[in-house]
Amino acid sequence: MKIYRTASSLLAEKDGAFFPLADVSWDDLFTRDDPPARLLAGATPDPTLNRPAAQHLLPPIGSQEVWAAGVTYLRSKKARMDESKEAGGGDFYDRVYEADRPELFFKATRHRVSGPGSPVRVRKDSRWSVPEPELALAVNRAGRIIGYTIGNDMSARDIEGENPLYLPQAKTYDGCCALGPALLIAEEPLPPSTEIRMGILRGERVVFEGSTSLASMKRTPEELVAYLYRECGFPQGCYLLTGTGIVPDDSFSLQSGDVVRITIEPIGTLENVVA
Repeated sequence: MKIYRTASSLLAEKDGAFFPLADVSWDDLFTRDDPPARLLAGATPDPTLNRPAAQHLLPPIGSQEVWAAGVTYLRSKKARMDESKEAGGGDFYDRVYEADRPELFFKATRHRVSGPGSPVRVRKDSRWSVPEPELALAVNRAGRIIGYTIGNDMSARDIEGENPLYLPQAKTYDGCCALGPALLIAEEPLPPSTEIRMGILRGERVVFEGSTSLASMKRTPEELVAYLYRECGFPQGCYLLTGTGIVPDDSFSLQSGDVVRITIEPIGTLENVVA
């Protein structure tokens, strides 16, 4: 089941049929004691409803915080080591990749999160910025993964590479994150074969494309959530971005007007333009 968030309502899609969720708030999905899939128990589909167009969708987030995990893919470890080696921080990332404790950091609150079709931003003081396509875990207040969406963890690689202590500035700023297009409610974990694909268009030209799969993650989603919830409570639940295995070459940096498309089936495609 997928749940879409619009300015006026929530809409559930299951087996090609659409159901209005008129009496449910977004935060209810993260605070219910029963599985969100039970929202449709006894519900009747509305044949007049269709999947909302991207321009009508809001990001699938309410009061939730967005957190992120780093260095969960080998490709990310190598990229982080290369960008920070001149600052003397290269081996930090190798040590995190091999350690029991993952790298976890705060990413965004609702007002810094863009939805489908809305712009994302690069920092004005960054000369080297990239999108990072990631599977986003929807985690309820009890620490249970209730679903998935697509995340774009916008990152200023030059700022992080200058000094690893600048990570909050490289990662957290207005327009630094995008989520969508929908929340996929799933009782079972996504299979390791699940593919993540990203393409970046500049005008009509594809300037970058790449793919990876969840099988390339060193850590499991459940392991990442367990560490995040060790000493942090989330009364309204949270999102946890699980890291990226797709990193453009060092010569690439985003430009204003670029279009970033991230696809994870069966969630869909998240598309944003760079402001």
